[in-house]
Amino acid sequence: MDKRPIGVFDSGLGGLTAVRQLRRVLPGEDIVYFGDTGRVPYGSRARDTILQYARQDIRFLLKQDVKFIIAACGTVSSTFPPEEAAKLPVPYTGVVGAASRAAVAATRNRKIGIIGTAATIRSGSYATVIRDMMPDVQITAKACPLFVPLVENGYVQDGNPVTKLVIADYLESVRAAGVDTLILGCTHYPLLKKMIGDYVGASVTLIDSGKVTAQAAAAALADLDLLNGRSEGGTARYYVSDTPDNFAEQEMLFLGEYAGGPVERIAIESY
Repeated sequence: MDKRPIGVFDSGLGGLTAVRQLRRVLPGEDIVYFGDTGRVPYGSRARDTILQYARQDIRFLLKQDVKFIIAACGTVSSTFPPEEAAKLPVPYTGVVGAASRAAVAATRNRKIGIIGTAATIRSGSYATVIRDMMPDVQITAKACPLFVPLVENGYVQDGNPVTKLVIADYLESVRAAGVDTLILGCTHYPLLKKMIGDYVGASVTLIDSGKVTAQAAAAALADLDLLNGRSEGGTARYYVSDTPDNFAEQEMLFLGEYAGGPVERIAIESY
């Protein structure tokens, strides 16, 4: 058993959707979350900048004495080198592997769609992992750079006309390709799940990358004997790099509950 907390980070508040799932599957575990709200989004940044930010985020979590790190960010998960992750002093996972495995298990016609930030799609990370498991798969990938700012600014109400127009513009080619499975390759995207599902159709299975990653992390923690042994009473601490006001405005939307305590602003550039 290990009573240290689990560390989770994202470019903004989207990773709270992964925390929400993690608290459901591991209600006794303590969690430390960092959202880099002062530098969101990561997906439009250069690779070197994304790596710099990810390393700072990870160093901050390690200072909190976490036992496991989850990059609840498709952009970081697609960019952070596996060989560097392997050298970290605690186990690390991103969202790519779990979401890819779930998509391969779900598809019936071997046509899989992937949506994510520009950096995620440019990296080809999801496609590489999926093709390793299913060589004859047909993949349709589409960058959706406006989704993160739409979510971060609250344009998530079902039927929002602006968001519906953006979804239709981005996903026209995905729908036309006849995919039966679509990976929501960014943890912000589940907040648009209803509208995305309405556009692509009920026959398309949507893979929530945060949800399947939380499930995979829970299994890994159990396998590594890192669970704390509690079945309830887990706590969570939240940190951001910009004013906490935005967190207070959005916490119910992303997290499904109130934080239940202060949200602390940190100077992430110092890590």
